[in-house]
Amino acid sequence: MSHIKGVYTIVERQSDEHPERKNLWIQIGIAFVNRDDSLNVRLNAFPVNGALHIRDLRTDNGEPDETASL
Repeated sequence: MSHIKGVYTIVERQSDEHPERKNLWIQIGIAFVNRDDSLNVRLNAFPVNGALHIRDLRTDNGEPDETASL
């Protein structure tokens, strides 16, 4: 498990007119996992939809990235 997580907001782009569109994932910050598994979250932006998605941070090649900083 990564100790640094990516914080994303997911913009839904699919509609009846454009069902082929994929959702847009926008990284808006990072989260640090503490020893007690709680999270410290640092945001660079606020999601308009009010929802955050937090998951292990990945590099462009899909590998976990432990060197990320805000």
